[in-house]
Amino acid sequence: MKLHQLKPPKGAKHKKKRLGRGDSSGHGGTSTRGHKGHKARSGYRLPFNFEGGQMPLVRRLPKRGFTHLKPYKIEIVNLGQIEKKFNEGEEVNPETLKNKGLIKKGEFVRILGEGTLTKKLIFFAHHFSKKAKEKIEKVGGVANLIKDK
Repeated sequence: MKLHQLKPPKGAKHKKKRLGRGDSSGHGGTSTRGHKGHKARSGYRLPFNFEGGQMPLVRRLPKRGFTHLKPYKIEIVNLGQIEKKFNEGEEVNPETLKNKGLIKKGEFVRILGEGTLTKKLIFFAHHFSKKAKEKIEKVGGVANLIKDK
C-alpha cells in the first residue's frame, strides 16, 4: 500500500450541504433559514451567554463582595527577612525595602513578626503586627507608622 492509495473508510465522508442552489435542490429559496427574523439575516451571532430567553446564569446568581476602584497591594515583610538584609542602626522604610528587593511597589507595607530580630533598627511602615512591634521595641528599635495611605 502506498500513500496515494489511502482512503477514509466508507461512510466517513459526507457531501457538503449546498444552500441557495435553486428550488429543485430542496435547499433553495430561504436556504433552510426560515422566513424573516434575526436568525434569517446575514451576520447573525448569539451572545455567548444567551440561554434561549431564560434568565442568564450571571444574572441569576447573587452579587457579593466589593471591588475598590483604586486597589492597592499590601506588601508583607517579616522581621526574619529584614534581619538578613539590614545592618545595625539602618532605617527600614518602603524605599529601602524596595532597594533591597524585599518588596515590589511599596504602596502599603505591613511588617509581621515572623523570625528573630537582633539588630536595633528604625522602622517606617503603614502597619505593624503586635508581635512585630514587641520584638522591635524589645531590641531597642523604633516602630513608626506612616499615615499617608
